[in-house]
Parts: sequence; C-alpha cells; structure tokens
Amino acid sequence: MTGKTLVVIGGPTAVGKTAIAIKLAKHFKAEIISADSRQFYREMTIGTAKPTDEERQIVKHHFIDSLSIHDYYNAWQFEQGVLKFLKTYFKRRDIAFLVGGSGLYIDAVCHGLDDLPTIKPEIRQNLLERYEKEGLESIRFELKQIDPEYYLQVDLKNPQRILHALEVFYQTGKQFSILRKEQAAERSFKIIKIIIHQEREILYERINNRVDKMIEIGLIEEAKSLYPYRQYASLQTVGYRELFDYFDGKYDLEEAVRLIKRNTRHYARRQISWFKRDAENLWKEPDLPTLIKTIEDILLV
Repeated sequence: MTGKTLVVIGGPTAVGKTAIAIKLAKHFKAEIISADSRQFYREMTIGTAKPTDEERQIVKHHFIDSLSIHDYYNAWQFEQGVLKFLKTYFKRRDIAFLVGGSGLYIDAVCHGLDDLPTIKPEIRQNLLERYEKEGLESIRFELKQIDPEYYLQVDLKNPQRILHALEVFYQTGKQFSILRKEQAAERSFKIIKIIIHQEREILYERINNRVDKMIEIGLIEEAKSLYPYRQYASLQTVGYRELFDYFDGKYDLEEAVRLIKRNTRHYARRQISWFKRDAENLWKEPDLPTLIKTIEDILLV
C-alpha cells in the first residue's frame, strides 16, 4: 500500500450521500469523484440531483458535467478515467472520496472490469434501432436468452446496461458475464467502502420530498428541453421517462409525479440489493462523528 486511500460513500438515491460526503471530504481535506452515472451529463441537472454550485465551492467535485447526452460512455471508460485521475491526485492528497449510487461504476473502480472491446458502430446502431422500435421488453428477453447470468444481475430498467451487454456479445460472441473480471483487480491504494442507509420510512419520505422539490425548481422545464432526445439511453432515467410520457398525453401531471416517486422508491430498493452483494461494504447511518471515527480507525490499521 502507498498510504493513499479511496473512501467510497455509496447508497440509495436520496439517502443523503452528497451532504454527508461533503462534510467528510472537508474534514479530511479531500476532493470528491462522482460515481453517479447520470451526473456526468451536462444537460441533466435537476433530475439527477447534482451538488449545487455552493456545495461544489465547499469541496471540489470531479466527473460532474464532464459529458453530453450525445456522448457514449460506459463503466470501463469510467474506471480508466478515475484511475488516471487518481494517479495524479494522490501525488498531492492522501484521501479521495468516490460518491454515488451507481453500483456498477463503483465496482469498476474498486474491483476492475476487463478491457472490453470497441463496438462497431453498425452493431450499436442496429441494437439501438431495435430498442427504439420494439421497446425495452424485447431487449430484456434477448439478454435473458443470450446471457442469463448477467440478466439476473443487471438493472432491468436500465436499457443502457442491457444494450451494452448485447453489444459486447455481438461484437465478441462471448457473454458479458464471462468477460467481466472473475478476480478483483489489484489497486495501489487502500479502499474503504461505506454504504449510507436509513430506515425505509425515512428514506421514502426523503424521496417524496426530493421529487416535490425537483418539480418546484424546474424539472418539468428541464425534461421539456430534453424531450427531442428522449430515445437516448442516458435519458431512460426515472424522473425523465415519466415526464416524457406525460408530454405524450399518456397521463396527467399528478400521475406523472406519483409514478416518479414510486419508480424512485423501486430504484432505491434495487440499489440497496446491489450493495448488499459486497460483504466488504460497511453499512452506516449518516452520522458525521461516527463516520469520521470509522474512517480514522481503518486508516490506522
């Protein structure tokens, strides 16, 4: 070990990761790397609950607003980008915080992914057109037939992940689940993985309040600006999907908001299930003194 440490602050949406991570990073004189796969995109701000400008002034954040929705990006690219960043960062700081709820992206940094192949544009385009024409259920079924192991692991409401697994199969003839690393990659830094959790009733109340706040500060207007690109994989996201259907007249605004809250709760449950897979995760409530002590105790080992 080099004495350098990456502290992961993960957990479900709306649990309070951003607020507690900023306090922790300030205490440890560290900076934050976003591990939220939607906060990368400049055009998606309100619906992804990005840290505010004020919060980003308190602690420097990286990998936020680094892409456009028009860009293609995956977990392997994120892994490579973060490792390159940390190589430079650790020359001037001892601790970095990796903060977010995208479990696959956190796993990529902590455990590694294989150097997956470059996908031919025609393969990607063909699959995207089929998805747009036939819908999510069709590509789900195809993945189940081709790679049943990954089908049981992937977020089945995330077309970007499903499409990527299909792309890899048609490019290589090998299942994505096989190409993923069986052994964790070695890292030159210590990793502490903390998952923030709260009682379900409290979490659900926080989710409902957050959705109401998003609507209040302009989520509908943001979704309208993104509506022309609604078929993009990056926009198949809770909060946007439901409003796109509202714009299409499938239901009224009240029902759209209800569905956003419901689907966000469902998403939070899937995130929790993902994090429970890793026995190294430490489950903690968002109590600052306790978290500081936990980190400091591990740093001394």
